[in-house]
Amino acid sequence: MDLRTLGYFIAVVDEGSVSAAADVVHVTQPAISRQLRQLEIALGVDLFIRQSGRLTLTAAGRQFVPHAREVLRVANIARVAARTYAAGRLESITIAAPTTTLTDVIAPFLSALDADDPMPTLIDSDSGAAFDSLRQGVDLVIATEQPPDALAGLPIAVLPIWAYVRDDHPLREQSGVSLTQLENETLLVLSRNFKPRQILEAAAERASRPLNQLIECSNPQVAQALAAAGRGIAVVSDDPRFELHPLEISGPDGPLRIRLFAAWDPRHHAVETLVDLAGRLEAFVAARYGSSQSDRIGTNGDR
Repeated sequence: MDLRTLGYFIAVVDEGSVSAAADVVHVTQPAISRQLRQLEIALGVDLFIRQSGRLTLTAAGRQFVPHAREVLRVANIARVAARTYAAGRLESITIAAPTTTLTDVIAPFLSALDADDPMPTLIDSDSGAAFDSLRQGVDLVIATEQPPDALAGLPIAVLPIWAYVRDDHPLREQSGVSLTQLENETLLVLSRNFKPRQILEAAAERASRPLNQLIECSNPQVAQALAAAGRGIAVVSDDPRFELHPLEISGPDGPLRIRLFAAWDPRHHAVETLVDLAGRLEAFVAARYGSSQSDRIGTNGDR
């Protein structure tokens, strides 16, 4: 069976006769009758009782009607989607990003989407897995690593890694903190698969400043909650919570920073839409956190 024949079948059901259906679908009555016969042969069941030139649905025919309607409905959705793809548009978009980025960057950005922007779906993913996910249906990745050469990309932001302290902490009055000052503090850090932890430890190693008291936390919010409870200094890249005070951390090469990149498959059918969203996200981050913290960084975004 084919979609056109199913359409003739539904037209006859809806219009009540072959002649009325022929007027609607602009096909001759004999052609519709032949198509209905072929449909019945293909299905192996009679759909109509034919008496005195009139067609009446059989029991099987009545039960087949909703299935035929569903097939035509889904086929129409597919046709509309294909036209959208051909025009380079997206009805929906899947974005993968690390937990903190989803919470503090992507979610606020989504609140400012326009009505005609694609409907977003978000996936929590670290950078390595996120890049791989572009081969599995993800449209846009926001990562803390520069995209590989095979991908197109755009730098989104350069943001601080903070040391969060309570108002009564001795370091509270400072504008920043050095690795030397953190050396013997209790630091509430994330696991090693989180970029802020990697950047902190790499800087400490370069500065030959061992961090002696690390308490590993399951997520950034927990680290800040424990800092608010006076259990140590939270070292994360999240926005402040629990009325904590942020201090920029200075390493041997300057303030510790985390970089965000957008990446996508350059062969994606909606590249222009992805480039537009990535550019708007970059502008949003600059407006939200300040342009000094979204400095340009080298990437393969010109491809």
